Amino acid sequence: MSDSSDPPSKRKDSSASPAVRHVDVDETREGQRLDNFLLAILKGVPKSRIYRCLRKGEVRVNKGRVGPDYRLQAGDVVRIPPIRVSPDKVHPGNFDWLAERVLFEDEHLIVLDKPAGMAVHAGSGVATGIIEALRTWRPHAPMLELVHRLDRETSGCLLIAKSRAALTHLHAQLREGETGKHYVALVQGRFAEARTVTASLERRERGGERMVQTAEEGKQAATHFEPSRHFGIATLVEIELLTGRTHQARVHALHAGHPIAGDDKYGDREFNREMRGFGLRRLFLHAARIEFRHPVRNKIMDAESPLPPELVAVLDRLQKE
Repeated sequence: MSDSSDPPSKRKDSSASPAVRHVDVDETREGQRLDNFLLAILKGVPKSRIYRCLRKGEVRVNKGRVGPDYRLQAGDVVRIPPIRVSPDKVHPGNFDWLAERVLFEDEHLIVLDKPAGMAVHAGSGVATGIIEALRTWRPHAPMLELVHRLDRETSGCLLIAKSRAALTHLHAQLREGETGKHYVALVQGRFAEARTVTASLERRERGGERMVQTAEEGKQAATHFEPSRHFGIATLVEIELLTGRTHQARVHALHAGHPIAGDDKYGDREFNREMRGFGLRRLFLHAARIEFRHPVRNKIMDAESPLPPELVAVLDRLQKE
């Protein structure tokens, strides 16, 4: 992507005196939705402000009005209106700690060890997610996009694409079920033997809260559970997601009669309270390993994230009991 406006070094006061920008789209952004493109370009600008600009026609593509779902093409010219952004509104903080969380990186992608408690992207009540932190840490990267998502309280392997071609290729692998996603979870009770849960899942609203539940009319979903360690009140299980639905591991664990420890949405309240006595202060779900084919080199990649120390400590306390 190239920007036809003055380079950053000549626009030091752009936050104080914003001007119209015209951004040329190259092949790295081809196929990206216009709204996602603007969210990446206009770091720190609220989503509501960006969508208001789109509704008013202040954003133009090739001098014409388009909707937020317009898919960019190489050669498009995007007009970005003057938007005043106070420097203190741009995502604050030092994100140098991300360097220690990189499990693998080349010019095409990053495999990041996501910490628990941080959303993958900004949203309702969340000012900065992992992707915003990465873009702030790497301000000159032409593109950084999430390939998939992890729940806010889930830790572990997260894929980020650094080009449109890599993103498209990795998305295709996810759709075709060619990506191996392996998790570790602590669940309630004795999970006696390996089993695959195939209950379909559907998103619904309950009491104003978005929930996922099993439903015959829902989308097909399959999760394989393999017990690895038994404790008195819980079982450590290895989980392989055979499909990629929202909250799939958590809802299928509940459906199997063994909700995940520390799950405030789908878990058992009494069990969660008991697990807090063993030092558990988060959802015990960790994306331990991800397998995929490299989008350019066609090589099978296998990245692993070790179980976080706070979860290891819970297991140690359980073992002592």
